[in-house]
Amino acid sequence: MNEDNESGPPILIWFTVLMFIAAISAIFMYVPTEKTEGIIQRIMYFHIPCAWLAFFAFFIVFVCSILFLWKKDREWDIYAHASAEIGVVFCSLVLITGPLWAKPVWGTWWVWDARLTSTLVLWLIYIAYLMLRMRTDAGSMRARYAAVVGIAGFLDIPIIHFSVLWWRTFHPKPKMITSEGIGTGMANEMVITLGISLFAFTLLYFLMMEQRIALEKMKDEIDRLKREKLYSN
Repeated sequence: MNEDNESGPPILIWFTVLMFIAAISAIFMYVPTEKTEGIIQRIMYFHIPCAWLAFFAFFIVFVCSILFLWKKDREWDIYAHASAEIGVVFCSLVLITGPLWAKPVWGTWWVWDARLTSTLVLWLIYIAYLMLRMRTDAGSMRARYAAVVGIAGFLDIPIIHFSVLWWRTFHPKPKMITSEGIGTGMANEMVITLGISLFAFTLLYFLMMEQRIALEKMKDEIDRLKREKLYSN
């Protein structure tokens, strides 16, 4: 058995697992049940972190796409691609957990609310981003097209964030971050639980990024070896 296997999983894996154990314990054992919405309100501790991660992941796509267009370095394209895939996963979870929370509270799974609709548009944009990467030929031009879509798609995120302030919507206004400060619209137990959950999900993002980047670099290395073998023959 080699030394790497003996050392076990990296510390980031263990730390992420421990934080998720802490988050689950806080969600179902520590934080009290919300009086108005009842137990269904606990979905918030999954829904908001998923939304945060989706926005953060697409922000990384935005930054890395700009850096790729500027520096023409494949490394930035890898980061953008990896983060876009993770962002789509968590944006999908937002669109799943949202209706699950909405049905008992609003009496319907979906309304064409400004925030819900703009979030769906965001998801469609980055689905198109991933389809573009699959359908076009590999190479710098594909990466450039994808970078443009990745940059343009991020412009929808400020619309999503401010939609509940600009328009009358079914979606509640922010409670965690308000003009009065952070967490002033929530009980302390809720703020603590949401903070733990946000931290756990953020660690999961970096763990997924680490694995996805390593996989993409492995694919690049395999492609390089195939080309060398082809040319050597």
